[in-house]
Amino acid sequence: MKYYIGIDLGGTNIKAGVVNENYEIISKATTKTLLPRPAEEICADMAKVSLEAMEQAGLKLDDIQSVGIGTPGTANSETGIIEYSNNLGFLNLPVVELMQKHINKPFYVENDANAAAYGEFIAGAAKGANDAVCITLGTGVGGGIIINGKIYSGFNFAGAEIGHTVVDPNGPECTCGRKGCFEVFSSATGLVRMTKEAMLEDKASIMWQMNEEDGKVSARTAFNAMRAGDRAGKAVVDKYIRYLACGITNTINIFQPDILCIGGGVCNEGDPLLLPLKELVAKEVYTKNSAKNTEIVIAKLGNDAGIIGAAFLGQDHKGVN
Repeated sequence: MKYYIGIDLGGTNIKAGVVNENYEIISKATTKTLLPRPAEEICADMAKVSLEAMEQAGLKLDDIQSVGIGTPGTANSETGIIEYSNNLGFLNLPVVELMQKHINKPFYVENDANAAAYGEFIAGAAKGANDAVCITLGTGVGGGIIINGKIYSGFNFAGAEIGHTVVDPNGPECTCGRKGCFEVFSSATGLVRMTKEAMLEDKASIMWQMNEEDGKVSARTAFNAMRAGDRAGKAVVDKYIRYLACGITNTINIFQPDILCIGGGVCNEGDPLLLPLKELVAKEVYTKNSAKNTEIVIAKLGNDAGIIGAAFLGQDHKGVN
């Protein structure tokens, strides 16, 4: 049996897992990222949780084939350098070189959304596809593209920024500086914003009584209100799905993947989200009259996608080792 380590480097947590050749995570370890702090300290903690996960699995370093890192930002998989990550405060960080001072193994690095997409491609909802696109609806909208079984990241390793394609040029300003990005409307953050706007317009909405225990509006509020028959809640959900369908239709029209999978907490809504979404996309997609069309599915691996995908980056990249 061959074993690999995947690291999911996030702004809040650093997670590492040992994954066997059947794409099964057999042990995991985690620690807080504790930003801001020096990159060398973060690398030391990535090594620490990797070795902890390895020891929990009862393995030695000789049993590990390679280590992969999924990171926010632009990661140059050829040089092993994180060229820029605004979330982590990295600029031209030689992460592979730094990590190999702690663990003498082949290392690979990739953008975290790409790593998660690769995880879904090799072991999750996009398994068996030749071309796939994975979109994660979280704080932002993350994208990962697989073409002919390989991660597509563009000549400058900053491709697949699907969240920063515009669906309404008159929409709210995005964190990237553009107006009306897909991310502004279809992220969980965007859903919360639209929910709050609808509540202010309709003081009689039951959404005022459906806030979470801490008094905050969540991405679930509008869906819960819709299920309870609230008109304002339904209007928010309809608006959210309309923008989501627009962004997904655009993506399908460009890439025509076998499978497009969507993930993130919003997808826990299931059929109330997926069925109207599929119906809208089917009406709008350019290939609506074709014999076959892209299958839209919910991602399967959840938070494990990034670890599994990162662990097997060596299959996708020659990289630095």
